[in-house]
Amino acid sequence: MRVIPIASGKGGVGKSLIAANLGVAFAQAGQRVVLADLDLGASNLHLVIGHQAPKAGIGTFLNNTRSNLANIIVETDVRGLRFIPGDTEIPGTANLKASQRKSLVRAFFSLASNTDILILDLGAGTHQSILDFFLLAGQGIVVTAPAVTAVLNAYVFLKNAVFRLMYTVFLKGSPAYAYVEQIRKDGSGAQKLYIPKILPEIKNLDPESYEKFRAHMNRFRPRIIMNLVENPRDAEVAMKIRRSCESYLDLKIEHLGVVYRDSIQDTALSSRLPVTLYKPQSLLSQAVYRIADKILQSEETGAVLDDREIDGTFQEAGAEAEIDFENKIEYVEDLLHSGALTQGDLIETVKSQQFEISKIKKENNFLKLKLSQAISRGFKP
Repeated sequence: MRVIPIASGKGGVGKSLIAANLGVAFAQAGQRVVLADLDLGASNLHLVIGHQAPKAGIGTFLNNTRSNLANIIVETDVRGLRFIPGDTEIPGTANLKASQRKSLVRAFFSLASNTDILILDLGAGTHQSILDFFLLAGQGIVVTAPAVTAVLNAYVFLKNAVFRLMYTVFLKGSPAYAYVEQIRKDGSGAQKLYIPKILPEIKNLDPESYEKFRAHMNRFRPRIIMNLVENPRDAEVAMKIRRSCESYLDLKIEHLGVVYRDSIQDTALSSRLPVTLYKPQSLLSQAVYRIADKILQSEETGAVLDDREIDGTFQEAGAEAEIDFENKIEYVEDLLHSGALTQGDLIETVKSQQFEISKIKKENNFLKLKLSQAISRGFKP
């Protein structure tokens, strides 16, 4: 059974949309898929797949030691796709205890006999539970968007994942664990938190822990999806995440592709259907199918990509962004010529995009101000 955790550094980037529609795409490709809503405390994945509000969910399972995970799995209208609801009704499900996490992980892996792919739609942020579920697989997916805050939070999520992996590998009481703990408690200088600066020290202090961590890092190759793209330039933002990960985390990431913003998703949501079912030929659906094919192909080979192949994934994503943009423009022109889209509609669309751009600029200016203040405080004697 292949486990595919899907996370995001912040909410509002379309993580659940990607998770649900990938589930549909995999099922349509003949895979036996289970889609689990692990956005505990804010579970809404059932809305994206058009399912009724669940009567029982993961919270029910966690709060009843005699319950069976199989009892809360529900069938969907898509052949081969089953669904595990989350829970927003039972307090405390967003902050799982270690024993609850272990119980849930054991229950997930018990599905292996009749499941090919398990998709975990994780909550936004960097809570320890989210990081632990993300680290269940070496090639989890981080969904982000071109907005400055989304990119920053995607990097922060990956940074926290690396440090969580470090704490998981290093045994308590080992020199490596003590060293990392001292850095965390000390908090003197962000430079010390860069993995390339930490690893040489750990290698000298604790060679055995160092080798274990390197082995885990070699298998840890997260993948990103750039969602809510407006134009090909937005796709280039993924390179910022890649450069930061390689420079500061010593981490290689793979690019699965881009998904353009498409208002058809809102229509599909109101129709209580995943967009891949509502309009399979839409730009959004085709992007999801393309990404699903890449994942299935990579799982078949099982090989870890080298630097040249990773370069190829970013180049391919850039080319796909150009092609999809051309198709998007052609689609708008067809709608204008057919009369299905009036000039008034087009003007309203442009206005809404200008509003979004204005919001992003404000976010950018706010972050610049905070950064300037932080730098200023950092240089005070």
